[in-house]
Amino acid sequence: MDHHYNYKVVKQFTIATVVWGVIGMLVGVIIAAQLAWPALNLDIPWLTYGRLRPLHTNAVIFAFGICGLFATSYYVVQRTCQVRLFSDKLAAFTFWGWQAVILSAVVTLPMGFTRGKEYAELEWPIAILIALVWVSYAVVFFGTLIKRKVKHIYVANWFFAAYIIAVTILHVVNGMSMPASLFKSYSVYAGVQDAMIQWWYGHNAVGFILTAGYLGMVYYFIPKQAERPVYSYRLSIVHFWALIFTYMWAGPHHLHYTALPDWTQSVGMVFSLVLLAPSWGGMINGMMTLSGAWHKLRTDPILKFMIVSLSFYGIATFEGPMMSIKTINSLSHYTDWTVAHVHGGALGWVGFITMGSIYYIIPRLADQQKMYSTKLIDLHFWVATIGVVLYIAAMWIAGVMQGLMWRAVNPDGTLTFTFAESVKATYPYYVVRVAGGALYLTGMCVMAYNTWMTLRNTKTAVAPIPAVNPAHA
Repeated sequence: MDHHYNYKVVKQFTIATVVWGVIGMLVGVIIAAQLAWPALNLDIPWLTYGRLRPLHTNAVIFAFGICGLFATSYYVVQRTCQVRLFSDKLAAFTFWGWQAVILSAVVTLPMGFTRGKEYAELEWPIAILIALVWVSYAVVFFGTLIKRKVKHIYVANWFFAAYIIAVTILHVVNGMSMPASLFKSYSVYAGVQDAMIQWWYGHNAVGFILTAGYLGMVYYFIPKQAERPVYSYRLSIVHFWALIFTYMWAGPHHLHYTALPDWTQSVGMVFSLVLLAPSWGGMINGMMTLSGAWHKLRTDPILKFMIVSLSFYGIATFEGPMMSIKTINSLSHYTDWTVAHVHGGALGWVGFITMGSIYYIIPRLADQQKMYSTKLIDLHFWVATIGVVLYIAAMWIAGVMQGLMWRAVNPDGTLTFTFAESVKATYPYYVVRVAGGALYLTGMCVMAYNTWMTLRNTKTAVAPIPAVNPAHA
């Protein structure tokens, strides 16, 4: 029996997170530039916006995002349970299997092989591989929980566990397809039922991957970095149960004013509004964990990433319920306001908490006291923050403007503006978006350099499992 933590797989996923982060965000900047200057697709079919956009979302969510969740969940579950991972071989399979999934996406999506479902574009053979890797992940994670030495299950593991279980159900149900060939399949659902299943999946991919998983990071890494206990453990449990119950019902708010029955749309709207309470409860719990330690923000850029991520979490989880209200949705839907909302969550919340957590882990994996350069972390923070603000402010303005232009009518009932006029008016904001995205990408490149300089010429740290078990490590 090995009496050391398995840091090898954590290190592999940590490096993959940084590498895929750079690649995914580079593709994002390219397609943002294509929207401003369409000729940049160079008339090459596999470089068109329609091919690269799903590659961008898959790279950022499944490559950067989920590699970060693998790395942090494997690190946290070992440290809090005081045991080595359940199976080193299965853990290794989850790493190499997940990289195979990502590389398959890199090849097939630009070639145009897609199921056409948001966040579920990958064709059926790759979807089966995802399921195999995910079941292996569940076995490793829950196996580690079962053999824990500590009686108590720390709250971060509750959030990681919920995200693993929910994603399994979502992926399998939405992925039910009838293969027609090796790279073509058709959904077993039809019409509005297919749309409903897709957005039950699509919004819960946001709810369980991009929210619950990263809240696992919040509840472990913010207290560790701040050297303070979680502000309210009771609130964290209320937050957990309220969030995972409510999120599952919010999907229909993506289908307002469609063929979906009105009552279903209204259920989605009501649950989206209720969702504000647990979301802000979690944000406040994270913020209040810094009680008595706010001075640390002056000198600790890692803590800046973590706390500002909670600010963006608060913004995104206020904005989402507001946009689910039918009257507001009639203005916001199909505009760039939705794009602003998504990226406020993805770049500000998901990106920042992941970066802060990875910055925390990297030195410990290399047996170093700290990252190669604290000043570079600070530079990364400010460049990325300015980038996010430019991006979402430009898209907020563009979105509201588009919504107002599209609904403007003349006294005789004809439309005041053509669609082309709204596109022309949006152009300056698309240019600002490119600038914001480029700044965010620059920050990611700074992180990659800092990671390389910290890890080069170092072996993976060997951390012994303590014989006497504190509450958590």
